[in-house]
Amino acid sequence: MTAAFRRIALAVAILGLAACSSVYRNHGYVPPDEDLAALNVGVSTRADVTEAIGRPTALGVLDEDGWYYVQSRFRLSGIRPAEEIDREVVAVSFSDAGTVSNVERFGLEQGRVVALSRRVTDENVQGIGFLQQLFGNLGNFNAADFLE
Repeated sequence: MTAAFRRIALAVAILGLAACSSVYRNHGYVPPDEDLAALNVGVSTRADVTEAIGRPTALGVLDEDGWYYVQSRFRLSGIRPAEEIDREVVAVSFSDAGTVSNVERFGLEQGRVVALSRRVTDENVQGIGFLQQLFGNLGNFNAADFLE
């Protein structure tokens, strides 16, 4: 009877340890740098991007000028909720002409989004900055606009 009890206790202990081990899951897709090297800033179109690295995980919210490829890695341990331990995002931006204007790679380090790599054209891709918008109209007022 004690030999059977020992076997059962050993089996319960092994199953208990196995239940506490972490399980890792990957979600999404991020193209490798070799595939991104096929994209030429200012030359490649949306069709070229689709052919080289596939359709994106997500599109821009307001327009389709940004394509986002997102990959996350989660750790599941026992009964605790899943914890995201790694995230990588590749953002491909397009100009008004439909060509690639920017390719950026972001990572998640210590809970903050960090730019890992960036390929940008020489001119300002995003337009004017916040401070330029804020202070751009100072001095551009005409008194005739306020008086009739």
